[in-house]
Amino acid sequence: MAAQKKQIVVIGAGVIGLTTAIKLQEKGGYEVTIVAEIWPNDFPHPHYTSHWAGGHHCTAAESHDARQQKMDTETFRVFWEMSEPGHPAEKCFVRTPQYEHYFEDLGHPRGLETMPDFKIMPKSALIPGAVFGISFTAISFDPPVYLNYLHERFVSAGGKLVHGSVRHIKQVVEGGSAYFEGKPPSPPAAVVVCAGLGARSLGGVEDTSVNSVRGQTVVLHAPWVRFGSTRRKIENEMISYVIPRHNGNIVLGGTLNVDDWFPLPREDTKKAIMEKALALWPEIAPPEARKDRTPTIEDLYPIVVEDGLGLRPHRNEGIRIEAEWVEAHGVKAPVVFHYGHGAYGFESSWGSASMAVDLLEDVLSKSA
Repeated sequence: MAAQKKQIVVIGAGVIGLTTAIKLQEKGGYEVTIVAEIWPNDFPHPHYTSHWAGGHHCTAAESHDARQQKMDTETFRVFWEMSEPGHPAEKCFVRTPQYEHYFEDLGHPRGLETMPDFKIMPKSALIPGAVFGISFTAISFDPPVYLNYLHERFVSAGGKLVHGSVRHIKQVVEGGSAYFEGKPPSPPAAVVVCAGLGARSLGGVEDTSVNSVRGQTVVLHAPWVRFGSTRRKIENEMISYVIPRHNGNIVLGGTLNVDDWFPLPREDTKKAIMEKALALWPEIAPPEARKDRTPTIEDLYPIVVEDGLGLRPHRNEGIRIEAEWVEAHGVKAPVVFHYGHGAYGFESSWGSASMAVDLLEDVLSKSA
């Protein structure tokens, strides 16, 4: 007889929860259920941060952080495969030239030199004030479209999503997802906590080192822009970037405001983002606005699609991938903690999920 599949519950349906759930479900031997308050196709909400990501893969791993570099490298490989013509996820991605401008000549993050078409930019190609720059081919993605792809892929593989607000991980350890479905308790073989910012308040986790890093962006419809560019952060100034998407939209950013929990876009921040981007890259303005004059911010407002606002789940100690056994009313199960990705959830998602799944399987094998 075929071995019975192990029941796994994943808490959280952001990019980390979905990717981890897919890795498990597609391995075989598991029946995975995601329990989450917000799903990818629900109305956009600032606490569902994944929807609001800017959307390109450009590692920011420190040179000493081999673990982060490994995660980012694996994820880039997967994204590159997904962006190939004919892949089911092709329409989520676009490959474009990327230009990175630095205002201190400290080199670039380790790993970027392996990017396709990597070059050191000549001084003449740098934006005003920059002292060093690199270019390469980057992969940009449309987060809402990609999240829907992950959702559909998970369900097609036999996974299940359940709407539910988990207050304490012991609820899931003892009863699985059944409580949220109005069914009798069904304890799972294991639980994976991908709660993002919710890890700060989720009972049984309550990780106070997780904090909000507020990110605000502006999305424009500017199909004439087919490049990505970043003005790396200078002290006391916001980072500025342009990220193109497959559908002709571009994302302008952005902010990295630590311990800022305001859940709505601020108009003054929106204006500052657009003014800075327009000064650096006047080509984002409509062609007719640039024909006989210098474009102004007023030329951008008619092409604004939406304001983006997400509260990123930064963790001071870095991404947490750890496991411990939790007991609830006589029922015990291993819980894998997988959260704290900050602004780099998409960039590390597949590599991070691989590590979390490996850890889960190691724990389960030792308990067999």
